[in-house]
Amino acid sequence: MLAPERHELILRSLRRHGRLRVAELAAELGVSAITVRRDLAELDAAGMLRRVHGGAVGTGPAGASAAGSQLTVGLVVPSSTFYYTDVIRGAEAMADRYGARLVLGVSGYDVQVEQERIDKILSLGVAGLLLATALGDNRAAETGRRLDAIDVPVVLMERAFGFPDVGNEYDHVRTDHAYGAMLALRHLVSLGHRRIGINLNASVTAYWLRKGIAEAATALGADLFVSPVALPARGEDPDTIAQLDAFLAECESHGANAVLVHSDEHAARLVERAMERGLRVPDDLSVIAYNDETAALAVVPLTAVCPPKLQLGQTACELLLRRLKAGPGRRSATQHLSLLPELRVRESCGAALGQVSVDRI
Repeated sequence: MLAPERHELILRSLRRHGRLRVAELAAELGVSAITVRRDLAELDAAGMLRRVHGGAVGTGPAGASAAGSQLTVGLVVPSSTFYYTDVIRGAEAMADRYGARLVLGVSGYDVQVEQERIDKILSLGVAGLLLATALGDNRAAETGRRLDAIDVPVVLMERAFGFPDVGNEYDHVRTDHAYGAMLALRHLVSLGHRRIGINLNASVTAYWLRKGIAEAATALGADLFVSPVALPARGEDPDTIAQLDAFLAECESHGANAVLVHSDEHAARLVERAMERGLRVPDDLSVIAYNDETAALAVVPLTAVCPPKLQLGQTACELLLRRLKAGPGRRSATQHLSLLPELRVRESCGAALGQVSVDRI
């Protein structure tokens, strides 16, 4: 390996970890400690790092921060509201626990904006990146090349990209949404419902919910039907009411008196429309929502599947920080972690007034 190549790798490692040790660099680069010391001396002379006993640290204000115990990591998410509010809070809490700093970028579910946010955060010299990309697992190939171009450790959140869509394997932490769908449908079947209608919004989560629904149809022996019309991701779409009315008509035609609706906002509006049509909830129609962000505030408090959003942010951030703290040359096995959601039972599917219980398979 030529000296310029080693220098580039040394500077990249310094950006990731804030501090370098000669022995670890020698093992990582596959060269002698003497060679590493010579490289560090050349980079010090060029003002690109500062040699210290046993290794090197950064220079200037950014380097001074990195040279201490604090690490800076990037966090890029599609939104800072709704689902991702708790994810961000969880990551922030874990960063504080480790004495690290988070830099947040929000893409607005726009792939081009997302790349701009990633590039901006990487230009700040962050040591690693937490990423919930705007694209879902069914569009992994579109994200693979961008991921493989990032030169700091990446932990994916709520995504599970892997071979052959990406060249490298990445740590990821995600909610097992297929399990969440099974959890909701199992509960409805336990209440005696055999015909169940399902309506999903046009979101990344729907990909995994459909997998859980397919498994539930076989495992539970229930008659499930998924509405062919995907609800809009946000309930303010003017077509939402017409679509909810059509879904209620589908349920009546199918003989279904229980439904699973993604998300809370749509489920709450469905309850209102059902009541306007003379249906009683839960007597005539049992409803389970998915997400549990505002489900408890519905006209009839909604039973809801609650993904572990706070814990997801905490777990992903801790996974990244532990990897960064370990330093170069000490890479542990890549981890693919799935967190289980829980079911919070309220009045919309038959719980006693004021009762809230938690159910798990």
